[in-house]
Amino acid sequence: MEAPLPSWMVYPILLAALYASHFTLLRLPYYWDEAGYYIPAAWDFFRTGSLIPTSTLSNAHPPLPSIYLALCWKLFGFSPEVTREVVLVVASVGLLAVWRLTLRLVSAPAVALWTVILTALYPVWFAQSSLAHADIFAAACTLWGLVYALPAARRNPRAATAWFMAAALCKETAVVVPLALAVLRLWHARKASRQNRSLMLREAAWLCSVILPLGGWYAWHYSRTGFLFGNPEFLRYNAESTLTPIRFLAAFGHRVLHLTAHMNLFVLVSMAIAALLLPVRNGSDARPRPGILSEDAQSIFYLLIVNAALFSLLGGALLTRYLLPMFPLVILTAVVTLYQRAPFWPALTSLVAGAFIVGLFVNPPYGFAPEDNLEYARMTRMEVEGIAQLNARYPAATVLSAWPMTDALTRPELGYVSHPFAVFPIEDFTPAQIDRAAAVPGKYSAALVFSTKYDPPSPIFTLGPRSRALDEQYFGLHHDLSPAAIADRLGGRLVWEQDEQGMWVALIRFNRQFQASVQ
Repeated sequence: MEAPLPSWMVYPILLAALYASHFTLLRLPYYWDEAGYYIPAAWDFFRTGSLIPTSTLSNAHPPLPSIYLALCWKLFGFSPEVTREVVLVVASVGLLAVWRLTLRLVSAPAVALWTVILTALYPVWFAQSSLAHADIFAAACTLWGLVYALPAARRNPRAATAWFMAAALCKETAVVVPLALAVLRLWHARKASRQNRSLMLREAAWLCSVILPLGGWYAWHYSRTGFLFGNPEFLRYNAESTLTPIRFLAAFGHRVLHLTAHMNLFVLVSMAIAALLLPVRNGSDARPRPGILSEDAQSIFYLLIVNAALFSLLGGALLTRYLLPMFPLVILTAVVTLYQRAPFWPALTSLVAGAFIVGLFVNPPYGFAPEDNLEYARMTRMEVEGIAQLNARYPAATVLSAWPMTDALTRPELGYVSHPFAVFPIEDFTPAQIDRAAAVPGKYSAALVFSTKYDPPSPIFTLGPRSRALDEQYFGLHHDLSPAAIADRLGGRLVWEQDEQGMWVALIRFNRQFQASVQ
């Protein structure tokens, strides 16, 4: 078997490929949660040296991404392009971990190559690779932790713990992986020999130690703010309001679909399941092709279940990026299965690559978060055009809008405006919120409205009215009014609109007889 390329040669190739494939996205202003929390938090640290945000509510997220971004801005300048480039550096580190992990588990360079390619092309990973969310930072560190924690024959608990600690300081929920592995080590230690039991107990102790730096961060945050896990509203939305059995079961069903079917992942998973019906094929050396050892396969399956369960309990929104480090594990396992059992397996993985590329540009026939593929870029460009129309037509207007557009209009550092607008904020563009705004017409003189949720034009796949009711009750599903309906209810005139593939932005003007003022 041909020796694989060393990591120091692979990494520049990965970074160059990511940079080239994301080149048209680098100058996009910040999108959604980037603008709502992560960039303001890093911006505050960059300007003031405060690890606790001052221009946005603190969510008690660990500070490592803010420190990294602020350092890069200090070296290369503050701009969305710099931010996206340095996030690509982190995403490339994560792909290098996928390369190393696959080689350590299977020792087949062709499998490692295809696993990396499919991970990089998978729409959720591709989209997150240049977005400054904490998830890509935590995913890269978590995958490197797995490089040293998973291979049964070559574990290095100290190196794994160091990477897992870094992951936890990027995002607090990353502790679930090392803690789950620690529980697994303790379970296996029950029936192990005395020597192996001692080794497993030490590994479990190392893995459990990842909570120490995270605990230190929370203690320091509490001493400064009086809140242990962030502001009370953040804690209520992401933890306290999610702890009901029905919501958990509904969320767990969504999470299973995320890990097996979302964004054309079903193409790969269904192929792998079908391949299990075939016998293991022999390689060129007439021996059976290698696969993942049973203990490591059990660990991967266990991690997938634990993560699906955790993020069914935590997180008010069912964002797929919370599962970001798990998608490479699904892809790795499926590619190994095809390699072991399927004839012409490179042709099959090429077909999967094509399906992932299609998923980048073609939206699925069900509701999803635009940040799961390149829909976020289309929406960002539409918002930029909407703000340009507002600035050209009504530069002194007080603007009715909803988050995150309100942040885009009031914070020049986010890349949308050169001077802040006065805004009248509402939560969304549902009938109740529009009626609330209609009751105070003197508070705004223009409205910049947009689709806050993706509604497929003709939904094909639906889980029925019961599922829709659960999504409305537990996961914030709502339906915005159309721009024309909003203008009609508010007594305004629709002066500009852009609508693409179910997402829209529109500008409404009001001819008031009095000057609008900020509430």
